[in-house]
Amino acid sequence: MSEPDELPEVVRLARDLIRIDTTNWGEGRSAGEREAAEYVGSHLESLGLAPEYYEPVPRRTNLSVRIPGRDRDKPALVLHGHLDVVPAVAEDWSVDPFGGEIRDGMLWGRGAVDMKDMDAMILASVGSLLRAGEQPARDLILTFFADEENGGVEGSQLVVRDRPDWFAGATEAISEVGGYSIPVGDRRAYLLQVGEKALVWLRLRARGVAGHGSRFHPDNAVTRLAEAVAALGRTSWPVALTDTTRQTVAGLAALCGADASDPDAVADRTGPAAGFLRSTLRTTTNPTGLTAGYKHNVIPDAAVATIDVRTLPGREDEVLAEIQRIVGDDIVVEVSHRDIGLETPFAGPLVEAMVGALETHDPGVPVIPYLMGGGTDNKALAELGIAGYGFAPLRLPRDLDFTGMFHGVDERVPLDALTFGQRVLTDLIRTY
Repeated sequence: MSEPDELPEVVRLARDLIRIDTTNWGEGRSAGEREAAEYVGSHLESLGLAPEYYEPVPRRTNLSVRIPGRDRDKPALVLHGHLDVVPAVAEDWSVDPFGGEIRDGMLWGRGAVDMKDMDAMILASVGSLLRAGEQPARDLILTFFADEENGGVEGSQLVVRDRPDWFAGATEAISEVGGYSIPVGDRRAYLLQVGEKALVWLRLRARGVAGHGSRFHPDNAVTRLAEAVAALGRTSWPVALTDTTRQTVAGLAALCGADASDPDAVADRTGPAAGFLRSTLRTTTNPTGLTAGYKHNVIPDAAVATIDVRTLPGREDEVLAEIQRIVGDDIVVEVSHRDIGLETPFAGPLVEAMVGALETHDPGVPVIPYLMGGGTDNKALAELGIAGYGFAPLRLPRDLDFTGMFHGVDERVPLDALTFGQRVLTDLIRTY
């Protein structure tokens, strides 16, 4: 399908990044981010900047550049994104997931939502400012990380450990999964991300006795593991509100006239975003993989499952204890990766500036804080004392299941949402 002759720069940047396959399968298996990092670096160089690269693991490339602000006495602000994407099974998609196709007023492809759209908005916003001969209000630190989709093990965690100098003088950071609009009843609101749940990736291991597939065999590792996985996967964790999610529920309820005493019912008034918001109100424990056996007629002596656990900040240990109770003492629970939860007050000059930037471009639409169910590289930056927010501003159609496209099929973003986001972000860095 042919593309419009004159695409906005933010769309071209996002399209080009989507066309660079940076698939990250996790646990060290990746196509690598080097070519995407070089593309970003070349664009920054065209603006007269000199980015630095850091590649602690072959092809897992990170880069950063500092742009001097008008007032260098102010703390620096970090704008960061990740260059990797989760895998896409091409036959499940209606388009080539790495084709960067433009169709029906949208840009399609893996990374269109998570998060090459935001990478492009950062680049285009900075470009529009610098080409106009302007400076940001304060020093900006643009950083693009590898390996975020694997918890930053070969990306932000190593950058923070080995190159903390990149972030000298920074106190706040902005990244993905916030600033986008959702329907609330017959109204619209923007969600600003001020917290993230903690991530705990588990392996459940069951042991049994190997034997012939034809035997009467009650000591079967696969059966034992299947029972544990089913019990955990079917567990309905209760709502447990935090300071942030109390504000979320109250704000949404006031907007749509729902009863704030039933947080799930309030979330249900947000259309396609309901499932996403429900996950922010409680712990989730989702089975994501099973491994066992090597031949149809051989009963294996071991079976393994992977579980993606997201807990409310500070509740990791109590959730792990409850998981062991649910699966039983004969299942070994191993932690393969664990990070922290975050929660930052919905207050202060940066929050006011983000809310104000949205108000300028979409007057009268409320901005509500929320706690994201997933995680970002803000967790790594928190180790340096940098407070992180999710603010990738997008004004979206009511019927677009935007949150459902994170790691989903046929990922896409409206072109006018990208240009909206660039305008909002440009105003923010010009004034804050």
